[in-house]
Amino acid sequence: MKFSANLGFLWADRPLPDAIRAAAAAGFDAVECHWPYDTPAQDVAAALAETGLPMLGLNTVRGDVAAGENGLAALPGREPEARAAIDQALAYAQATGTGAVHVMAGFSGGPRAHATFCANLDYAARAAAPSGITILIEPLNHYDAPGYFLNTSEQAAAIIRELGHDTIRLMFDCYHLAIMEGDLSRRLERMLPLIGHIQFASVPDRGAPDHGEINYGHVFDVITRLGWTTPLGAEYKPGDDTDATLGWMARYR
Repeated sequence: MKFSANLGFLWADRPLPDAIRAAAAAGFDAVECHWPYDTPAQDVAAALAETGLPMLGLNTVRGDVAAGENGLAALPGREPEARAAIDQALAYAQATGTGAVHVMAGFSGGPRAHATFCANLDYAARAAAPSGITILIEPLNHYDAPGYFLNTSEQAAAIIRELGHDTIRLMFDCYHLAIMEGDLSRRLERMLPLIGHIQFASVPDRGAPDHGEINYGHVFDVITRLGWTTPLGAEYKPGDDTDATLGWMARYR
């Protein structure tokens, strides 16, 4: 079992290049991040080359964070901003060798939001095709992100099938989907052909995967049995000391 450190949460108190080095020192196999755009891409690329870690994914920007926005791609009338965010993310991914871009939908709903999201995803898939970058979409739970457009794996799967691009994939976040839908083992089996990345955290507190409602020993066994070999994303909130929370890694490897 391989693991990726999500540096949006882990070692988030450090500059991104230093967080990459910390992840390597802790024994992670890869890294991923949320919004790296304040750090020059060449600095991130240098840290990745130094450590030998791949960057698996990053997010498109959220929009006006002060106004509470959490993505742009499903917001009718905001298509120019959404596509500029996609272009920005793809350029950063190309400069850092990052394999996937998570296109954030935002707070919206209804048929117009669906049509807008699909049109922007089609744009993203076509723009990403020359570089081979995967486009990810991620359902978020309605406690942490009330009103977010994308809530369930079934909704995401329907959008992926509607668009028909092989490069648009599901970000299967065990934390969000356990809250919204449960039945993780069967859901992983059913969704496997559409999954582009898997993330995890405890439920309900989004902490390390060594406590809470989910038996990650079982879930990771299921993922292994299904033949999944890409590092799983540790996207949990560690508190003030990331290193003190890493005992689970030795257990689950």
